[in-house]
This record gives sequence, structure tokens and C-alpha cells, in this order.
Amino acid sequence: MGFAKPLRPPIFIACCRELRMRISPSIVPDALDRDVYLVLDDFGERLGRSWREMDEADADRATLIRHLLEGQYSSPVRIVAFNTAEGWSRDVTDDIGAELAQAHADRGETPVSIADFIDDHAR
Repeated sequence: MGFAKPLRPPIFIACCRELRMRISPSIVPDALDRDVYLVLDDFGERLGRSWREMDEADADRATLIRHLLEGQYSSPVRIVAFNTAEGWSRDVTDDIGAELAQAHADRGETPVSIADFIDDHAR
């Protein structure tokens, strides 16, 4: 004579299944092995400073330089670059300032929005 298997209430079965954590979306760009540039922009005394939001495709150095020369930033204060695949981040403010100073020398014109930035950070 065999023993009957005890019945377990449906609640027990539902609550004791394997639980797995959902994977949160990453804030790291999909193209992991690339340098990303962020700009701290000063909007004046009333609004203060903020890290500017930008499209992922526009976070590269060439696009950043172009946007700075086009006057798309109010008054840049600091620029930080990072590469999560290579595991580094650094302040590139002076490097970008020097590059903008060279672009100014080549073009002969500078947007008012970056004139102080170039004066403060060009080597």
C-alpha cells in the first residue's frame, strides 16, 4: 500500500517558486568601448550649474567640439571624459580648452559662450 502525496495549497506553490531579480537597464552606453564626454554648464546665478543632457550619439569628442563652437552651451565650466570598457575617467577641461583655442586661431571667431572657457583653460 502506497502513501498518498500530501496536497499543498496553491499559495505555497505560488510563493515558493524560484524568484529571480529583474535586470535593470544599464546607464552605460551600448557601445562600451568608446570615450564619452560630459559638460558641466553654468546657467547663471538663478538657475545654477548642471551636467548637460545629450544624446548618446553626441557624446563623442568631435561632436562636443562642434557643439561648443556652434554656441550650444551656455557657459561650460568643466568637461569630464570616461570609458567604462577601459575603466578610466578624467577631467579633460584643459585639453578641450586648448583644442578650442586652436580652432579659434584657425577660424578667427569664437562664440561668446565659450570665450571665457578658452581664456580660463587654454594652455
